[in-house]
Amino acid sequence: MPIAVDIDVMLARRKMSVGELADRVGITPANLAVLKNGRAKAVRFATLAALCEVLKCQPGDLLRWEAEEAARDKTTTRRQQSDHVR
Repeated sequence: MPIAVDIDVMLARRKMSVGELADRVGITPANLAVLKNGRAKAVRFATLAALCEVLKCQPGDLLRWEAEEAARDKTTTRRQQSDHVR
């Protein structure tokens, strides 16, 4: 998908855990993980606004567009890394 999600970057900058962010935003850690890992098909503006409020950032700090080719290369790399761990 050409939209990359950088929630993990903001979590690291804010020294916040996924569980803490999920709790403060009001979503489940599982749903936050789906969003964080780029597996979500959509995100509600209310959720995006809550993420930005808690992380004190702009939507562009969390989401960015990538060319299809770059996104495909990252997916292939992740799969290769996952296969290597098994």
